[in-house]
Amino acid sequence: MSAGFKTGFIAVVGRPNVGKSTLMNALVGGKVSIVSRKAQTTRHRIHGVLTQDNHQYIFVDTPGFQTRHGGAMNRMMNRVVTQTLADVDVVVHVVEAGKWSAGDENVVPLLPTAKKCILVISKVDLLKNKNDMFAFTTKILSKFPYDAIVPLSAVKGIQLDILLKEIAHRLPEGEPLFDEEAMTDRSVRFIAAELIREKIFRLVGDELPYSSTVQIEKWDEAEEGVHINACVVVDKEGHKPILLGAKGVHMKRIATEARQDIKEMLGKPVFLEIYIKVRKGWSDKEAALRELGYEG
Repeated sequence: MSAGFKTGFIAVVGRPNVGKSTLMNALVGGKVSIVSRKAQTTRHRIHGVLTQDNHQYIFVDTPGFQTRHGGAMNRMMNRVVTQTLADVDVVVHVVEAGKWSAGDENVVPLLPTAKKCILVISKVDLLKNKNDMFAFTTKILSKFPYDAIVPLSAVKGIQLDILLKEIAHRLPEGEPLFDEEAMTDRSVRFIAAELIREKIFRLVGDELPYSSTVQIEKWDEAEEGVHINACVVVDKEGHKPILLGAKGVHMKRIATEARQDIKEMLGKPVFLEIYIKVRKGWSDKEAALRELGYEG
């Protein structure tokens, strides 16, 4: 390690569906956190790692803080957010340019005044009237004493370098915690399960994704490729035909698209089989959530 190396944890927080996972993936240069247009896609604390220029940035993607809905899963995810904020060195609060909602308002009281907090105004490329930015930013600054403000677009790669510089100034000196080539602390099995869940969020209706989760039950690597058996756990018997679709069309598409993504991640052929299992009420039982890999 060279003199003056800096390492630190950076929480990426914000309301549901504001683009936290998209931002983290753009910063680390690869897909480590799944994305969809539906809120609450991220359910786990996921670390994305970037090592460059005498710095190691360890980004922590968190679930969107949820106040509209109760239930064991949302309580558990909210605990992940508050625990993460207590443990990190820098907080990046993501808001969408020109859009401030009750969900954004609910995040502000969680921001720790003892930490360095950076306000990221995302999706600036979609803002129709750039002249509105000053009034929008002034309004937010009246709510919390941010250390810096960075307008950017994760999708277009606009000002990501500026955000990294602002974070770097605020990281403590320390040894790198991950190998230079590491992009995440999560296993390929975890990411494979998440990629399958991403397809469910994208391809199936509004209710089912929130009542389903994915477990990898078998992972065998051989010369010809990787054989994976995955189980989609749903909450009700009535969810099975929705997930399957007419003549199994939904499940076929989910499996096909997930297989392709996993193949790209692993760089080898993938043989994927997906099953469906009904476990009534799993998402509202903390013991079941822990058994299925949820933390918090």
